[in-house]
Amino acid sequence: MNFASHLDAHGFVIVPNVLDASARHALAALLGDANGAGSRGMLRVREVAELAQSLLADLVSPYLAFNPVPVRGIYFDKRPETNWLVAWHQDLTLALKEQTEMTGFGPWSVKEGVPHVQPPMMLLEQMLAVRLHLDDTDAGNGALRVLPGTHRLGRLSAEAIQGCRETREEVLCEAKAGDVLLMRPLLLHASSRSSSPRRRRVLHIEYAGFELPAPLEWHEAPCQSCDSL
Repeated sequence: MNFASHLDAHGFVIVPNVLDASARHALAALLGDANGAGSRGMLRVREVAELAQSLLADLVSPYLAFNPVPVRGIYFDKRPETNWLVAWHQDLTLALKEQTEMTGFGPWSVKEGVPHVQPPMMLLEQMLAVRLHLDDTDAGNGALRVLPGTHRLGRLSAEAIQGCRETREEVLCEAKAGDVLLMRPLLLHASSRSSSPRRRRVLHIEYAGFELPAPLEWHEAPCQSCDSL
């Protein structure tokens, strides 16, 4: 498969065997159980930051115009006691240190005490998410579902999202442990509740291929003095 052309056309691509079993088991042991559905602020964990700035950054680099900067890390842990579904949506916001009014940025919101903002569309188009699978993932344990090509449609209204659901065929992103899903944030995606006792652990890292205009600053990255779990 030509990963670049598939990512460009469909908005996602699965890269197999990125993390070997030994490294994967060590990472899973380090992360343990997520807080509820997911643990945020993962780039403040030294080992996650190192992975995000080395192996995963090298993986992302060919698909961004400038050097990739990891800007947000979330650890998702779908298991019987923390099971959830996610409706069809696009990832439209950036997590920043503080709210500063700036032309083209807005509306603002606050999630778990962190300011979030919708940036200009051209910035969202220069981002890429990495979803590193720590478990085999399929329909049974809530694999991600996507609507290919919708990353090319811009910011979508609720009505437009419903129209895409009715006219486009969804794809289930089945992956093996150690595989990585690369995904554009504007791609419509969703996930179902797990119907299996198997866990679905995913380390989600978002990368930006641009610098924020001053005085805006990322909430989470880059990490200068990381903690360990």
